[in-house]
Amino acid sequence: MNNNFNEVEKARSFSSILSLIIIGVLSIVLILLALWMFFYVKSGLSPADKGNTKTKEIEIAQGASSTQISEQLEKEGIINNATIFKLFLKFNNYNDYKSGQYDLSPSMTLDDIAKSMEEGEVYKPVLFQIAIPEGYTIEQIAKKVADKTNITEKDFINKTKDKAFIKSLQKEYKGMISDDVFGKSVKFPLEGYLFPATYDFTEEKPSAETVIKKMIEATYNNSYAKYKSLNNQMTYTFEGDSKKMSFHDLLTLSSMVEREATSLADRAKIASVFYNRMEIAPTSMPLQTDPTVLYALGEHKSRTMYEDLEVDSPYNTYKNKGLTPGPIAAPGIQSIDSVIEPATSDYLYFLADKEGKNHFATTLDEHNENKAKYITNE
Repeated sequence: MNNNFNEVEKARSFSSILSLIIIGVLSIVLILLALWMFFYVKSGLSPADKGNTKTKEIEIAQGASSTQISEQLEKEGIINNATIFKLFLKFNNYNDYKSGQYDLSPSMTLDDIAKSMEEGEVYKPVLFQIAIPEGYTIEQIAKKVADKTNITEKDFINKTKDKAFIKSLQKEYKGMISDDVFGKSVKFPLEGYLFPATYDFTEEKPSAETVIKKMIEATYNNSYAKYKSLNNQMTYTFEGDSKKMSFHDLLTLSSMVEREATSLADRAKIASVFYNRMEIAPTSMPLQTDPTVLYALGEHKSRTMYEDLEVDSPYNTYKNKGLTPGPIAAPGIQSIDSVIEPATSDYLYFLADKEGKNHFATTLDEHNENKAKYITNE
């Protein structure tokens, strides 16, 4: 009886040990398989040769499938793994490939390759960048471009005034550029329409037209996209009458906020001041914003003088009520947002102290107190 019991126990013990060995082996196999899969996928997602920027001409045939394209690119040494690339295209919704010849490099990322084929653009390395800060005017942008390219300031500015060129932009970017830009009082037709951003250039000597179109397209994809999402329902009140806010108006008011703002937090409050002033009926208050005066003068000053306020110009918001004929600078997205969603306030005045902090007031007496406290130190 005892012998039989011992035999059963031995068999059970052996079975348990065998099970543990099998589980251990399977665990090791699964770990090794997981590691292999990780490095397999990582290798497939990485550039084929990060240090090799030499391009190769690849012909993508009309109607080629993602499988055919993936296998072709692997064979040519542009990617590491056809299967991984095919899955990458699928999971990132790249499904519209344009036939033609592409200059592709083993150093390119899968995303760069996919975008090139989807957009029909030949990949080229970035040769230089142009950074356009928020609040820059056409003249300031022209100087930035001239510093980085062989385009002169004069040629750049002249191109932004070229009516035939602007008409072509109106056709290409439908709905964004209205005939308001051709108003006789407008200083620069495309002022405010050149989006502030950092631009990559793959051409050594781009034309003024190429540079401007890049900036116009960025406005179309950013500021105008926001405006369009509102379904043209934006309105504002001027002297008691409700008016539709066009995209031109939005850029104009946003540019004033951009030039007045000293911090991101105050933009919505500044926008509310401008709205409140225009809304007063039966006769609104002038916006009285110094940057419009400086724009009219064509000067960049740290301080506006009383005699400056007398400049005879439709851009002088001390002499003229409502919006200026057009933008006075290139507004950034934060300023656009502040005009789309201004703060709710009764403020009619604001000023910036010597540290750049804004102080808001609802009455002229409060405003004068702020002026005495923060500006004249009386």
